[in-house]
Amino acid sequence: MKKITKAIKWISMLLGVLLLAGMILLYRSDIPIDQLKSKYTNENSRFMPLMGMQVHYRDEGNPNDTLPLVLIHGTSASLHTWDSLVDRLKDKKRIIRMDLPAFGLTGANPERDYSMPYYNRFIDSLLTRLGVQQCIIAGNSLGGSIAWNQALYSSDKIAGLILIDAGGYPKKKEKGNIGFKLASMPLVGNVLAKFTPKALIRKSLEDVYSDDSKITTALEDRYFDLLLREGNRQATIDIFRQRAKPTPEKIKQIHIPTLIIWGEEDQLIDVSNAYLFNQDIKGSRLLIIKKSGHVPMEESPETVYQSINDFVDQKLFP
Repeated sequence: MKKITKAIKWISMLLGVLLLAGMILLYRSDIPIDQLKSKYTNENSRFMPLMGMQVHYRDEGNPNDTLPLVLIHGTSASLHTWDSLVDRLKDKKRIIRMDLPAFGLTGANPERDYSMPYYNRFIDSLLTRLGVQQCIIAGNSLGGSIAWNQALYSSDKIAGLILIDAGGYPKKKEKGNIGFKLASMPLVGNVLAKFTPKALIRKSLEDVYSDDSKITTALEDRYFDLLLREGNRQATIDIFRQRAKPTPEKIKQIHIPTLIIWGEEDQLIDVSNAYLFNQDIKGSRLLIIKKSGHVPMEESPETVYQSINDFVDQKLFP
């Protein structure tokens, strides 16, 4: 009996040591903003003091364009998600993009409010500061949800709407994203705020992309680095805890030219949602992109560019 007790004691100690070693290996401290700036800014990057934050944004492209294109990224992404699209459109359009509060180099909202009204006030304030009187607004995922809500919140400023795999309707039975699922769990989310395995970022990107071969080391590094920006992990957890119920009944109130783009193999927001948007926004245009996932502007940039270019050329806007 004493031998069994002694063996259990040694096994418990060994497990404790292994657990401690695992925690030490997985622990990730926040990355200071100055360290990230040198890596994730360029000559077009600017920082605007706004609503208690230093907001990272880029205002680039054609300075003579009177109807700029405003691009809003999704959860855990950054303004870099639009790089390929901006490269193709900047000779023609003035393009404004930003890191939303909670993400990228902008970081957390000091008030810890991530409600839709908060994001709509944020976008409106940013555009006012930049002197934008009217624009075409585009968003992906969470950014898509913000974009269509913005079209209702400040209808005088939004002349056109582009929704790319946008949020808006109740979840169906999508596979989802492993990182988002874990972050939304009360206890697990708290652990992930300090212990963040890089392998989780890779798996999350595989859930987002249709073609895993397009997930580069640089892409993986960027998502990981910007998640570890001071305050971003806790802010991401706050977002999931504040998530409100969808309000799809409001979508029918949108009456501006709208383009809907969707990756047919989206595992986060099923392609059936594209048809719902197309049905509820009268006169909207729909493009389904085959062999593309949740971020078609990254996976299929040329197809997305052609569709947006055609849309802005249609003379639909005042």
